[in-house]
Amino acid sequence: MSIYKVLGLMSGTSLDGLDIAYCHIWEEEGKWNFSIKETAEIDYSDEMREYLKNAIHLSEEDHEQLHKEYGVFLGQQTKAFMQNLNGGVDFIASHGHTSHHRPDEGITFQLGDGQLLANTSGKKVVCDFRTKDVSLKGQGAPLVPIGDKLLFHEYDFCLNLGGISNISFDKNGERIAYDIGLANMPLNYVTHKMGKAYDEDGKLARSGKLDQTLLQKLNSLEYYRLPNPKSTGFEWFSEKILPLIENSGTSNKDLLHTFIHHNCEQIANAVHQHKNSSKTDIKLLATGGGALNSFFIETLQEKLGSEIQVVVPNKTLIAYKEALVFALMGVLRSEGKTNVLKSVTGATADSCSGEVFLPVTN
Repeated sequence: MSIYKVLGLMSGTSLDGLDIAYCHIWEEEGKWNFSIKETAEIDYSDEMREYLKNAIHLSEEDHEQLHKEYGVFLGQQTKAFMQNLNGGVDFIASHGHTSHHRPDEGITFQLGDGQLLANTSGKKVVCDFRTKDVSLKGQGAPLVPIGDKLLFHEYDFCLNLGGISNISFDKNGERIAYDIGLANMPLNYVTHKMGKAYDEDGKLARSGKLDQTLLQKLNSLEYYRLPNPKSTGFEWFSEKILPLIENSGTSNKDLLHTFIHHNCEQIANAVHQHKNSSKTDIKLLATGGGALNSFFIETLQEKLGSEIQVVVPNKTLIAYKEALVFALMGVLRSEGKTNVLKSVTGATADSCSGEVFLPVTN
């Protein structure tokens, strides 16, 4: 039994910062196991956050420059992290930061140049996990369900509450997954307007009131009527959600309250649509930053009903599950095994995705 020692890197659409998870991953008796040994969250400077947030609007030349600079940044952060580690690192598995995601046009791009990351960190790098699937006519997202299937199979549903909400589950022997819609992206947008990084424990949202007009407009968005597989991101938020926020005339606290109710209604709709009606003890694993928001979780439990139990794990797994899964995807890529599922993305085939870069020294 060989244990892979991997650094998983993740930067999500909520732009909270860079997540680093040092993971041990191994296969035993046909089942994959993991242990998250050490973690770090690297906050972005205001300048870096704005740079990444506006990457979609950059010229091709400036976008390429950011790709390189961010690759060096990732290398510097991982190198500093490794200096304090008790144990070796076999390789780095990096998601990067998504700047463009328009799979229907065959376009997806994750910032963070893999070669410069390898050169700066001095470690082998596996990255760019989405491009191959998009080339196979897939959505290139979500990718985490391979981890849900292999590492968290005891749960009926795995829900991730990052900038976007996505869900995965087994149905008729296949893993199904898709982006439900919104999670923290609108919440963080509103709290940043209030001069806060986030709404701690959902206290501000809890104190707000429901704006029925806004709620109806949000629930009427076309995206929710699209069949899965489907994925979304910042482009959809910018085009469809921001105008609703800016034109609502609603107070910030009421915006937060209304968005949580909207998010939870859409999540509950998805779960009820796909649950096994003959089963009475359904468990849903909730991770991602939204799982730390007690008002979000309480509202979700209320919308789901008593027959579905929302399970919130320890804070390390909540915060670093995605980084863990990218570490697993790197391991699967190293073994030449499937790490992106066509049943999830809608691609023409399963794939073993990811580009490999070895460090080059001058």
